[in-house]
Amino acid sequence: MALEHVTVLDLTHMLSGPYGTMLLADLGARTIKVEPPTGEGTRRILENDPEYSRDGMGAYFLTLNRNKQSVFVDLKSEVGKKVFLDLVRRADVVFDNFSAGVTQRLGIDYASLAKVNSRVITCSVTGFGQTGPETQRPAFDQVIQGMGGGMSITGMPESGPVRCGIPIGDLGGGIFGAIGVLAALAERDRTGKGQHVDVSMLDVQISLLNYMATMYLMSGNVPTPIGNSHFVHVPYNSFETSDGYIIIACIGDTFFENFVNAFDMEELRKPEYRKQPGRYAAKETIEAAIAKELKKHPTAYWLDRLRAARIPCGPVNNLDQALSDTQVQARNMTIDVRLSSGETVRMPGNPIKLSATAQQTYTSPPYVGEHTRMVLKELLKYSQEQIDIYCAGLGLDDVRSTNKETQDVEG
Repeated sequence: MALEHVTVLDLTHMLSGPYGTMLLADLGARTIKVEPPTGEGTRRILENDPEYSRDGMGAYFLTLNRNKQSVFVDLKSEVGKKVFLDLVRRADVVFDNFSAGVTQRLGIDYASLAKVNSRVITCSVTGFGQTGPETQRPAFDQVIQGMGGGMSITGMPESGPVRCGIPIGDLGGGIFGAIGVLAALAERDRTGKGQHVDVSMLDVQISLLNYMATMYLMSGNVPTPIGNSHFVHVPYNSFETSDGYIIIACIGDTFFENFVNAFDMEELRKPEYRKQPGRYAAKETIEAAIAKELKKHPTAYWLDRLRAARIPCGPVNNLDQALSDTQVQARNMTIDVRLSSGETVRMPGNPIKLSATAQQTYTSPPYVGEHTRMVLKELLKYSQEQIDIYCAGLGLDDVRSTNKETQDVEG
């Protein structure tokens, strides 16, 4: 695996941080969750739900913590802090999504950890970053989506702002955190020194505005929501068929010409429609005519016809349809993760495909603290007496942990 030489200490919780460390773990990094004896908070979400939990773990935790190990560490205790610093000495990355200032108060910020390990890379994903006047404001996904501008251009003008259906504020923070870590690892190969990666979820949302932000900054024109249509291309929208919805995306004059020939609709053959300015001026008329025609037949009929003409198009899938798509299946984008109980849970795979590395495998999300003894022995080289004293101080139940660790080693 590409990152099997990398050890990550995972202090994250909820969604943004765990998603970032999940990506690193999927790529092979040994990712060790550093958890208090009560476990990190995401463990509690849906843990007893009859539909959305397995083996005492809810869907959030199951998905975000595959391929990880778990170690008990109380960062607020003297002995816990010592064990953590010993882990830092052997780690490459320490990843957190605490509120700004928490790592400093705990004495585990980059400046403190670099004194223990000059090569260590720390990454903090926070709502507003480590600098600026608003670092202490609390933030969750929808707060960030709203402040980042994306909600203001999502939905229909009459509906008011609409958030993205997936938590793009949280997920974006995790993705950019993982990218930052990889960049810092690459620079460490050159300099031999670690550094701190500071990712603001709000910064990420501003970055994702991309060319739309540039257009505003150039013109001063504030964009408004336009539903599923486009502010340049016509036709570019979602349209209702007799049994669902379909996306048609004609970008440029050539695609529109092919589209007209495929549909053979006389009202679309006006000379002024052959160029984009004329089409955009008649956008409502063109799309209304197309919408009327598409309702006459089912989605599959139109997809066959449009694809034959090489028109960019696709169905609007629900989750069942998206996850069972033949292309998605062929790319191993739904995978089976075998739990300690022997049961398997199906979840999304890793979108990063590397040609020169081994096929990805997925291990069970850990029980809280289940790898404590293994990590202390294998990574820290603690004696059996040291391990016993440490675990006894935590009141650690060794039975479940030891049995599971043995399975992991042998399996």
